[in-house]
Amino acid sequence: MRAKEKRAADSYGDITTQVIDVKGQKLYVATKPGKPGRVPLLMFNGIGANLELGFPFLEALKDTPTILFDVPGVGGSPMPNLPYRPASLARMAKNLLEILGHDQVDISGVSWGGGLAQQFAHQYPRICRKLVLVATSSGWTMVPGKPNVLSKMASIKRYTDKGYMKSIAAEIYGGDFRRDDTLIGAHASGMRPSSNAGYMLQLLAMTGWTSVPFLWRLKQPTLIMSGLDDPLIPVANAKLLHRLIPKSRLELIDNGHLFVVTRPQETADMVDGFLLEPHD
Repeated sequence: MRAKEKRAADSYGDITTQVIDVKGQKLYVATKPGKPGRVPLLMFNGIGANLELGFPFLEALKDTPTILFDVPGVGGSPMPNLPYRPASLARMAKNLLEILGHDQVDISGVSWGGGLAQQFAHQYPRICRKLVLVATSSGWTMVPGKPNVLSKMASIKRYTDKGYMKSIAAEIYGGDFRRDDTLIGAHASGMRPSSNAGYMLQLLAMTGWTSVPFLWRLKQPTLIMSGLDDPLIPVANAKLLHRLIPKSRLELIDNGHLFVVTRPQETADMVDGFLLEPHD
């Protein structure tokens, strides 16, 4: 059963949000229409990130229909009855797509969401046409960032305390945040505090998970994007994904971890170009 659709802030055009009941779990979902005939893009956000943070990128994908939802315990989606794993979240996303009437989509994932995107592509190869991996890794097998950076990333305080977020943004995100200290203000203004429990569920979901055993089996054309100045997920991780995924392309961006946030139009143009390429 769906709640009444609500139009997002006027600055984000045709994006609408609604609460959808997916087999007993309510999910807060954002959708944006696109050009008729285009395959929709289902996006998975980073850890602790509410869907509103993805609105600038969604809007920049002018002709691409897009879907983005808050995972249980984050943003507008209530806590689940039980903890989840990447496989169960992928199944939940598939069930959501069935409710929305889509039998094939492209999949993208940013950072933590990139792991979920890999899992979905592996679990549902007939549904996932193309794959876009942004600033992400293969899970526990990743080449880690510096310990002091990872410890700050793992703390929910960066989402609950905007002052703290501003003080550490350059250190943990790199790239444009090092060059322009006003950027984090715009990013922080869109944050919707996650609960401690919801954030912990996301951390625990990926504990011990890795995509390495199945990456070589992925058949989808894959675009891998990585910032050259990413303190959280060093570029070596993107190179590993590129080496293991057969039909992959690697694009290195002269930026940090959140180039999709600081340069949404440039990133969207690259993604859209890839999605429009002929698919065999």
